[in-house]
Parts: sequence; C-alpha cells; structure tokens
Amino acid sequence: MTYEELRELDHSYVVRSYGRNPIAIDHGQGATLYGVDGREYIDFASGIGVLSVGTAHPKWTAAVEKQAGRLAHVSNLYYSEPYIRLAERLCTRSGMAAAFFGNSGAEGNEGVIKLARKYSWEKYGEGRGTVITLNRSFHGRTVTTLAATGQDVFHKYFFPFTEGFRHADPTIDSVKQAAGHDVCAVLVELVQGEGGVFPLDKGFVQALAQLCADRDWLLLVDEVQTGVGRTGALFCFQQYGVQPDAVSFAKGIAGGLPMGGFLVNEKCRHVFAPGDHASTFGGNPISAAAACAVLDILDDGAIRQVNEKGQYLRDGIEALGVSCLGKTRGLGLMIGVEVQDGLSNKELCAHLNEAGLLSLTAGPVLRFLPPLTITKDEMDKGLAVLKAALS
Repeated sequence: MTYEELRELDHSYVVRSYGRNPIAIDHGQGATLYGVDGREYIDFASGIGVLSVGTAHPKWTAAVEKQAGRLAHVSNLYYSEPYIRLAERLCTRSGMAAAFFGNSGAEGNEGVIKLARKYSWEKYGEGRGTVITLNRSFHGRTVTTLAATGQDVFHKYFFPFTEGFRHADPTIDSVKQAAGHDVCAVLVELVQGEGGVFPLDKGFVQALAQLCADRDWLLLVDEVQTGVGRTGALFCFQQYGVQPDAVSFAKGIAGGLPMGGFLVNEKCRHVFAPGDHASTFGGNPISAAAACAVLDILDDGAIRQVNEKGQYLRDGIEALGVSCLGKTRGLGLMIGVEVQDGLSNKELCAHLNEAGLLSLTAGPVLRFLPPLTITKDEMDKGLAVLKAALS
C-alpha cells in the first residue's frame, strides 16, 4: 500500500491519539529502515528505545520464529520454559532476586508501586502508602503512573488522579522536605528521559539509597528506558553503585515485542502472594524467547561498546558545528542534544525525520536512542544527514 492509502485508512479507523510523522515504514535491517516508497532512513529512535538489537536481527528473528511454532501462549496458570529462563538470566546479571513479567513500562511501574504499598502495609499497617517521585520524571500514562509523573504538562483532563504521590527536586534536602510519616518508597529514573535526558547526580542517588535504608522506604528505580544496556550497563543502577529494592523494565527487553515487568531484591521476594498481582499476557512465551535472544546478543562485550558508541555519537554531534544545536548529555546511547533558544525541538525533529534521520524529542531537547547494535557506518550516515538537514 502507498503512504496515502495507509494514511487514509488510519484516519478512518484508528483513534487519533498520536501525532504521526508523514512517513510509513515498511521494513529494515539493523539501524536502517525503508519506507513503503523505498526511501532509506537511519534509525536514531529505535521505536522509542524498543529496538535494542535493531530491526530483523537474525538471532532475534530465529528465536521468535522457533517459539511461535511451539507455543504462543499458555497463561500463568502453568509453567513454561521461556519466562523461567529469562528470569534466571535477568536476576543473575543484575544481582536481583526474582522477576515479575507484564507487558509495558507503565505496568511495571504500577507493579513496583503496589509492591511498596503492600510491603509497608504488612510491616507498619495503614497510613504509610505515599511514594515520593522527582520533578521532571515520567513514569507512564495510566491514571496512577501519570499521578506519579513529576511534570505538570501531563496532569490535565483525567482528574481525579490516584492519590498517594508527592514530588521533590533531585536533592536530599528536597526529598526530606517532601517526606513524612506516610512515606513508603521513593521512585526515580536515574536518567530522566522524557523530562529532557537528565542523568541524576551519583552522590545524590547514593545518599538517597542510604536515606531509604535508614527509614525503611523501598528504593524503586524506573529503568523502563535506561535498562537493557541503553546506558552502558545492563541496568543503569549498576553504574550508580546502589542496589534497589525493585527495578521496573520494558522497552528494549524483548527487542520489539511487548514486554515489561520488574525485578525485586531478596527483601521483597515474598511480598506478593498468589492473587496480589497478575498479568494475563505476562511472561508470554514468544516475548520471553525474544528477550532471551536480546540478552544473548547484548552480552557483556556488546554492552561495553554502548559507551564507546555513545561517546562517538556525542563527539560527532558536537563537532558538526551546526548553529541550532548546543551541547549533548546523557549516558551510553541515551543522548539529549540541546537546542538553541528561540528554536523548536519538535520542528527540528520533524525536519530530521523528513530528511531521513528518525529522531525524537524529550522536554526541551532532541533525543537520540539508536539501536545498541548500530554500526559505525550507520552512525556516520546519521551524522551526515544531521549536518545536511540542520546546517
């Protein structure tokens, strides 16, 4: 079908909740995608951080095809091998104790919020269910995770939001000021993605972990975007020298198939009992097999290269000499690029997409989240498009 035919059908039959770019993608390989018209695009977006091993990676494709021919779904009323293998590998590589599988990042964050509230209820009783989150944070689009999100722009239309959240700045003094007898946990992104790609200060994070330990609050880390190698470690918390009580994940875990969930430490392993939390599709065999393939591809050597690739891209962007762009920030292949005052990052992003470089925005910046398997040749092509489009 042509782009025009697809657009007409979309407008006729799909809820208009997305501001789509005038591009229809047909297929791809690695970090190179092709439109229905055959036009080539370099992918610096990876489906908003989902395509961790790129498009159509042969090991990923083989794993999905093999599992699809064996078992697509059985539900969590029964055991199946793929999700068990995945849980073992995630726990072994992260130092966590147990895993829960769902379908999305918002679902993972809902899960850790419920976990913290049950932990506190069982130990301290009623009235200790508030979760502190940070200003500029983003934790999802359900009514509860929107309430947890520390950005006013998302707090509209859908009132009343779920109660039990308080927002603070990323400083210990601000967190202490927001605290009270009713707090059970703190939920943070170690790199605030949607807020503008702001890495948290390492000293603050370590002091926060100590504060949580002292007051028996659970330290919850939202790794929906930062996890699965994106920042140069399997999970970003491994670079901060802390061990959370629970960690949510999604996006890149299954390399393109829907999957999310959370990991818990030994202290929280037995908080949930049968019936406390569930997900019909959680641990789906095909998604779990895909995730195992992702972990095969993203071994320790591949993840170490993420930091090298991220530095190469950041150096390349800053060396372009494009007047509309400023400095870069981020970790690994999670990159934010400042936009000069008076310019719109959304307009620049649309221009880059049109020019053949798929890109994103976040807060005030351009955001680049290329596949972790991107090659030097693909990075160079993307930099060339960036320079030509914005010079």
